[in-house]
Amino acid sequence: MTKSEKVAFVIETLREIYPEIPVPLDHKDPYTLLIAVLLSAQSTDIRVNQVTPILFQRADNPYKMVTLEVDEIREIIKPVGLSPTKAKAIHRLSEILIEKFDGKVPQELELLETLPGVGHKTASVVVSQAFGIPAFPVDTHIHRLMYRWGFSNGKNVVQTEKDAKRLFPEELWNELHLQIIWYGREYCQARGWNLENDPITRTIGRRKVIDEYNKKKKTRF
Repeated sequence: MTKSEKVAFVIETLREIYPEIPVPLDHKDPYTLLIAVLLSAQSTDIRVNQVTPILFQRADNPYKMVTLEVDEIREIIKPVGLSPTKAKAIHRLSEILIEKFDGKVPQELELLETLPGVGHKTASVVVSQAFGIPAFPVDTHIHRLMYRWGFSNGKNVVQTEKDAKRLFPEELWNELHLQIIWYGREYCQARGWNLENDPITRTIGRRKVIDEYNKKKKTRF
């Protein structure tokens, strides 16, 4: 297969598996999505979705959030980890949204990245999922799969994002990044990965990755 044929195969296969794409983090608007994505850093979506209903019951917009003490926020979000840092970031970014943006989450990637606790990936998720602006946030799943599929060299997420944007049509970025995340969780995991259950890697995977998988499989038996 040529590179373009492999890309087309990935798009088609993901569309068949995920015709409807669930959004991993529960939210109701750009602000609650921003907070949920910030909380998800070095945590799991499941844990974040357990915590956010409690937090958003107390404060689901920046005006309410700034009425809470940082320690109150920290206590609520403690299960997701890194709670002292995240609590300070949530409180301060809420203040900034009020001071500079009339309490609204900006749609511009560059402005989002100026907020405390908001890096490029978080900003990319918000613009794509909250505002429908094409972006390709790269998480660990996408980084792993782009390497396994031979689409990127796996050196860093910055390069992986560039490669993804170059290979995939821009109008598909927002749905593809979610489809690849779900596929990575369900079919192409970092641990406990079974190549037989992974139709994409089995068909187009990097030869080195497949050879290493088969080598490890032989040593187990």
